[in-house]
Amino acid sequence: MTIPDVVGRRAGLPAAPAPQAPAPRADALPQLQPPGYSPESARQDIPILHRSVNGRPLVWLDNGATTQKPRQVIEALAAYYGAANSNIHRGAHTMAREATELYEAGRAAVARFLGAGSPDDIVFVRGTTEAVNLVAQSWGRANLGPGDDILVAVLEHHSDIVPWQLIAEERRARVVPIPLTPDGAIDQDAYAGLLSSRTRIVAVSHASNVLGTVPPVKEMTALAHRYGAKVLVDGAQAVAHFPVDVRDLDADFYAFSGHKLFAPTGIGALYAKPEILRDMRPWQGGGNMIESVDFTRTTFAPVPHRLEAGTGHIGGVVGLLAALNWFTSFDREAVAAYETALMTYAQQAMATVPGLDVLGTAPERIAVLTFTLAGHDPAGIADWLDRDGIAIRAGHHCAQPALAHYGLESAARASLALYNTSEEVDQLVASLRRLQEAPPEVKTPQGA
Repeated sequence: MTIPDVVGRRAGLPAAPAPQAPAPRADALPQLQPPGYSPESARQDIPILHRSVNGRPLVWLDNGATTQKPRQVIEALAAYYGAANSNIHRGAHTMAREATELYEAGRAAVARFLGAGSPDDIVFVRGTTEAVNLVAQSWGRANLGPGDDILVAVLEHHSDIVPWQLIAEERRARVVPIPLTPDGAIDQDAYAGLLSSRTRIVAVSHASNVLGTVPPVKEMTALAHRYGAKVLVDGAQAVAHFPVDVRDLDADFYAFSGHKLFAPTGIGALYAKPEILRDMRPWQGGGNMIESVDFTRTTFAPVPHRLEAGTGHIGGVVGLLAALNWFTSFDREAVAAYETALMTYAQQAMATVPGLDVLGTAPERIAVLTFTLAGHDPAGIADWLDRDGIAIRAGHHCAQPALAHYGLESAARASLALYNTSEEVDQLVASLRRLQEAPPEVKTPQGA
């Protein structure tokens, strides 16, 4: 059985209904459709985008939290569990070999997607959070000591802050925040001033989940390496928006989550340079990460298996493989150009809403638009939009220090993906305008 035999097999699921052709907008569509890509080519593969919410067509603008899944991923999962379900690596029977083949094909696909030198540079994890914890607990425990510095940008997700705080407390190191400039970019002068011989690792997002900021990671990495420091890049928000080449970045570690890349939840990947990975001791023990065990001595499997204790999320890897195959079938540069144009259109459209303020104006950014609306609580904004079938996020977005930079505890967030359209942006803006014009009794959130 080959990989296409399983991943390509149809599972009898209904195809997505034909998408509704949107009304053309002469003033918007030409700038939003760079040659080589149309969002309809992605929308036709996403079944959930054709459902209704509260009697309105769904407008999914919560992609920063999770992306929707193409039918190719849904069918691959059904095909795996219906025809190839088995544990991996240990079995001698046919289905064990088939499942192992799929799992390792997924590892090879991740390596190609990130530009890694070998599939052996890839460790499967539950997601970015587990990847950062793995690095902190394995690499950090061996390499951090009293007085060492861990530099962490203020715009980081909590998952790239808390693990460093935990290991710093244990190892008597310290976490040092890298401040932001007023526009939401990382203050590069402050960063350069914080680096020293005490710096052991720098943790930085490739794209912020709140501000959309895309830091100059390659340059920041080169500067950190001058001081002998390692660099971990959180790619959770980046990989769905622009091509990544970990060797070009020279990143020591790079992590992402599958569910933000059109794949299932509970699966992600960590890249590490091979010379670093070889020296990392297990964080968890048991299952396939061993070579031999007795009561006097345990020997461990080579990397990456040494760092993958227990039975992995095999179905998740199958879904991730299908998601990568689907996503990379598009022209990545054309997709990135389309998303940039759509973001520019959304920024201009949202600027017409009275009292609306978008956080962050860094020149390099992804299509994440976190905003406040004068006179309205973010949760109330989200509730109002939900009545119109529009899904956004409200809260602290697991990035409280980034919001605190603007004196906020909460904000609303609309985050775009390759399947979003200018018409959906127009619906968002129209709904926000109606909110501003509605009488107070109509604005009250349901159940309040």
